[in-house]
Amino acid sequence: MSTKVGERVLPTGRARRPSASEPGTRKNRGTQQQGKATPWLFLAPYLLLFGSFVIIPAVLGVWISLHSWDYTLPNKPFVGLDNYIALFSPGSTVFGPFWGSMRATGIFTVLSVPLLLIVPLAVALLMSRKFPGRDFLRAIYFAPYVLGVAVISVLWRYLLDNNIGLVNHYLGLLGLPDDTAWTTSTPAAWVALVGVTVWWTLGFNAVIYLAGLQDIPIELYEAARVDGAGPWMQFLNVTLPGLKPILSFITIITLLASANMFGQSYLMTQGGPGRETRTAIYQIADTGLRNFQMGSAAAMSYVLTIFLMAISAFVFYIFREKQPKKEVRS
Repeated sequence: MSTKVGERVLPTGRARRPSASEPGTRKNRGTQQQGKATPWLFLAPYLLLFGSFVIIPAVLGVWISLHSWDYTLPNKPFVGLDNYIALFSPGSTVFGPFWGSMRATGIFTVLSVPLLLIVPLAVALLMSRKFPGRDFLRAIYFAPYVLGVAVISVLWRYLLDNNIGLVNHYLGLLGLPDDTAWTTSTPAAWVALVGVTVWWTLGFNAVIYLAGLQDIPIELYEAARVDGAGPWMQFLNVTLPGLKPILSFITIITLLASANMFGQSYLMTQGGPGRETRTAIYQIADTGLRNFQMGSAAAMSYVLTIFLMAISAFVFYIFREKQPKKEVRS
């Protein structure tokens, strides 16, 4: 007896049609197609927000950077790459202020990033040990991070004030110079900005380090002690390799956060003395919002973005997983 394609032959010789739940049926194909759309439905809210607040502003920023864009005027003429060319032309009005702000950003980043990598690691190593009051100390170290930049900056601006600040007062009680202009002179202003930033944000990095330390198998430390390794050798050969992914992540986010520093400089030193502590983000905001040169400000932001992308790629290259070399057989 001949049967149609898709039918099955029962042991008795009679043919039956496949059920709707078996592969290849029309209903099952419809279910599979609906299943393919399910992940996109879950991703839709994120994609909508990401597109609205990241992709569209980024594309609009490129468009603005190609125009002489004054948002108070109706006409915004197209100027092509003139805004970018002006940033690299020594005779232009934006060359000096922009590269001065990039220099200030570099100084702050070079001074703050190593401290924000080393100090939180030391705190995390201390907090990973068991001792009375450990949870209380963890809370103390992390507490400043929950405060906003405005609160931190205004608080420390008064504490570091040359005339009424408590910092100079207590330095005088200890017999140290009590007339340091922490916010109006260099290098004291850099010490203030870096010190306040490290105090404010080290708790966040320490918590991430602490989570990474807890993921390192204790058996590795026991094996190292059996081999005669002391605390320093255990740190070099067990702790640091185990923290390599965490260290890469912290390095990237700390670099980006330091390069985008704005609030501390704006509220504590007002970019002074002169323009010494005016960072790139400060200069971009001042150019676009105060001088109404949105096209030039957008160009500055994309030049800064390119620098940050290059630095991030370099960090990823340093922390990459190196593949073992294959032995060449003769």
